Amino acid sequence: MQRLTTDIAVIGAGVIGLAVAERLLADGREVVLVDPGQPGMGASYGNAGTIADYAVSPVGTPAVLWNLPTLLTSRTSPLAIRHRALPTLAPWLVRFAVQSLPAAAARNAAAIAGLLAGAGPFWEDLALRVSGAGILQRRGCLYLYETEAEFHAAEADMAARRALGVSVDLVGPEALAALEPTLPAVKGGAAVFAGARFLSDPGRMMGLMAAAVTARAGLVTTRAERLERRPDGVIIEGPGLHLHARRVVIAAGAHSRALAVQAGDRIPLDTERGYHVEWDMPMPRLTRPVAAAARGFYFCPMEGRLRVAGTVELGGLTLPPSPHRIARLVAGARALFPDLGPPDREWMGFRPSLPDSLPVIGPSRGGAEVIHAFGHGHLGVTLAPVTAGIVADLIAGRTPDRDIIAFRADRF
Repeated sequence: MQRLTTDIAVIGAGVIGLAVAERLLADGREVVLVDPGQPGMGASYGNAGTIADYAVSPVGTPAVLWNLPTLLTSRTSPLAIRHRALPTLAPWLVRFAVQSLPAAAARNAAAIAGLLAGAGPFWEDLALRVSGAGILQRRGCLYLYETEAEFHAAEADMAARRALGVSVDLVGPEALAALEPTLPAVKGGAAVFAGARFLSDPGRMMGLMAAAVTARAGLVTTRAERLERRPDGVIIEGPGLHLHARRVVIAAGAHSRALAVQAGDRIPLDTERGYHVEWDMPMPRLTRPVAAAARGFYFCPMEGRLRVAGTVELGGLTLPPSPHRIARLVAGARALFPDLGPPDREWMGFRPSLPDSLPVIGPSRGGAEVIHAFGHGHLGVTLAPVTAGIVADLIAGRTPDRDIIAFRADRF
């Protein structure tokens, strides 16, 4: 049994926990990181690598609500549900439907936009501090619309994003071909987020972040299972662990719900299962991430490989991967690049998902000795340094640089 004491315990060593720990260490805090796995090698490793400061739309929108029955029953839709998980997911789906109504969706989009502001420059600073500047690429991102109907339907979406501060241009087939000549000719066009950034190797960036943190912080490789408040702090226990911390940050991603309950907050957190497949190649065929909008996934040029990542599958933490979700990614990739052979690898990971697409960031209802920092959904990588700054401010007694009331734990 390890009996440890620390100033601050960060539970979770994904991108959020690593970024929080890195920022706290920069503030001169003593930190112990608690995670049962290798730091940064969960969902933070397997994502699309986009610093998606343009992704202001929540998952739940009126359009998604209108099509929800079809989306949830089709095996090939971008949003799917594992039917075996439906009984436990039903309350979450009811909340999701409510949050997809027009007023709620607009409110959630505005909150996401406020949180995303400055995410790119925050990542520039973080990448420099962990010696990862070469991994952070500044070549933009595209949303691909394969048909004229898709392209024209995107005009309203892009106008809404511009109203929330996003810089984006819509271009036709000829301009798209000039930007990405290897893409097949389409009748639609693309949305171009020219200022967007992406990670050419998320796993390598996670490794650099982990190395920077563990060089100065403690690391306990076990699962935190119990929290108990004491007059002088919080006791964290798990297999072989008894840790006393003055403050605790819950940043365990999809595994945060049980810990949040012990901290005094019942959060309707569930799990999206994300997938990727990869093809090794000396030079990826694209120069920037390209989201095939109607297909619900990204083509991601990475170091020595092309990654195809995305789709949303609601299915919890225990069911095995869905072979047909992998097959859908492969088929979608071959629709644009027919000569691709069998993928060299495939992967599934767990995203924390909340019905309103907003993370939980801020003090627990039971007291500020426990700070929540989880539930970032598709924006965990993007929002990691932003969230880290907010958490560091809260712990130091500073006012965060943005309004976080929309992300409070007692909003549900």
